[in-house]
Amino acid sequence: MKKILLVPVAGLLLFTLANCSNKKHNLSSKKETVTDTLPVTAIIDTGTIKIPVKDLASFLPRGYVMFDTITGDLNKDGVEDCILMIKGTDKTKIIDHEYRGRLDRNRRGIIVLLNNNNGYEVAVKNYDCFSSENEEGGVYYAPELDLEVNKGNLLVNYRHGRYGYWFYTFRLKNNDMELIGYDASSSNGPVIDKETSINFLTGKKQVKKNTNDDAESGEEVFEESWHIIKNKTIILLSQIKDFDELNMYDL
Repeated sequence: MKKILLVPVAGLLLFTLANCSNKKHNLSSKKETVTDTLPVTAIIDTGTIKIPVKDLASFLPRGYVMFDTITGDLNKDGVEDCILMIKGTDKTKIIDHEYRGRLDRNRRGIIVLLNNNNGYEVAVKNYDCFSSENEEGGVYYAPELDLEVNKGNLLVNYRHGRYGYWFYTFRLKNNDMELIGYDASSSNGPVIDKETSINFLTGKKQVKKNTNDDAESGEEVFEESWHIIKNKTIILLSQIKDFDELNMYDL
């Protein structure tokens, strides 16, 4: 699987091929007018998939640029689909920070494109669900965000260095992507303090807490508990207003 990074320069797009790296439910009703289908033309062959590089930009709503692009088979039909992470370009969101200098605080979003062999078709779009990569991180830097396709599911990954990570798992359902899983690990340096795993399909949550206060890495002793999640509301990718406001702890 390959990843394509597209960076706008002087009105053109430079395309760089790289290996693919890996209860507040605020809902958004924002709508934009964009082309929902395009033919596969002007292709670049990455070795495993042909991407209509020139046409991908045509899926961008007005006032947005490409931030990142990944590929992967989301509907298990044997062909690679395409996921675009996009970013706003509002100049009023570019600030001068007292300590960090000039920062672009424009939010980011996502467009999921399904490959039907004759072209790409928009399956899901949500233009502002991710915060800027330049947000404050409190006593640490802001978490890093990346997208990944794994076993036909879309993973929205957040990594926060020595403080741990968390990720959301979505799968295609009824012309949208439904949240089916949430996993998180909080840590203090190399020592894991707590792990949480929620399966929205079974309605169960697993929590593992380290009970060894003197543990070094690998010496954790976990106490495991299971819970029935309280809120069984279906969460769709297209309707999430802000991932930062998804509260998984009170479920």
